Amino acid sequence: MTSNRNRTAVLALGGNAISPKGEVDTIANQFIHTRESLSAIRHLISEGYNLVITHGNGPQVGNALLRTELTADKAPILPLGICVADVEGGMGYMIQQSIQNLLKRENIHKDVVTIITQVLVDKNDPEIKNPSKEIGQRYDRKTASALADRFNWTVRETSSGDWRRVVPSPKPISIVEADAIRELVDAEKIVIAAGGGGIPVYTMDSGDLEGFDAVVDKDLASAIVAHEIGAGDFFILTDVRTVFLNFGQKNETPIHHMTVTEAQTYLKEGQFTPGTMEPKISAAMDFINRGGERVFISAIDSLAEALLGETGTVITN
Repeated sequence: MTSNRNRTAVLALGGNAISPKGEVDTIANQFIHTRESLSAIRHLISEGYNLVITHGNGPQVGNALLRTELTADKAPILPLGICVADVEGGMGYMIQQSIQNLLKRENIHKDVVTIITQVLVDKNDPEIKNPSKEIGQRYDRKTASALADRFNWTVRETSSGDWRRVVPSPKPISIVEADAIRELVDAEKIVIAAGGGGIPVYTMDSGDLEGFDAVVDKDLASAIVAHEIGAGDFFILTDVRTVFLNFGQKNETPIHHMTVTEAQTYLKEGQFTPGTMEPKISAAMDFINRGGERVFISAIDSLAEALLGETGTVITN
């Protein structure tokens, strides 16, 4: 028995961990990298955690969108929300089966389930009228303009000079399936949920839920999951072993512990890159401010050391 026995944690895996940049993104390769992530999952199981696993899906949804573009003349175009749901199910299957095989080898008797997760957002979120999240392929201006006309997209020029589709990325408010996730976790099931940030939905005047073309940040949604199921710890696994101040500069400095107040100060100073580390720090702060105890930010292959305080970054109140 360990001090973490029956302690609940959320483990957020980055989408690029399963589909690394610069590699052919085949399903076989995705399975390989999914299995590589099992060392972190195995460690938390051995520590006695009740576990919810979330994951990114940026590269995978990009591929799904490309397929719909290429087949638009032969099959009905799939809206973004359906692509997110499809990828959430497919990646959930890969993670679920990989964990099931791990548990069988280790002679551990636990059920693993994937929940297609809807994330409630505000239909009046300013992001909806002023979309900012770049998704999908990169195009030249002429091609992007033609696709925008054909599919009713909003496109814009990126910092690198390419053109991409942009969609809203509203802030998550709550998890529609939170009660079901919590009940499964309390029953000591391993749950895979909120893949890619979940499927964004809003409440109509009738009270019904409705989806729309948007994406929710995976780390921010994971923080909401962690809060709503009563997790004590929140693990954000990425491609760096620790958080740095002055990242990429000659005076970069690893920071192994931050309070929420310090994190807020660093955010205001612009220490964390938007779209990469900034949403992770924001998610960590949100979780702690809502009553969470600890957030660990580290690389997939160094989680055990992070729990021992040997690497990684821990954020507390």
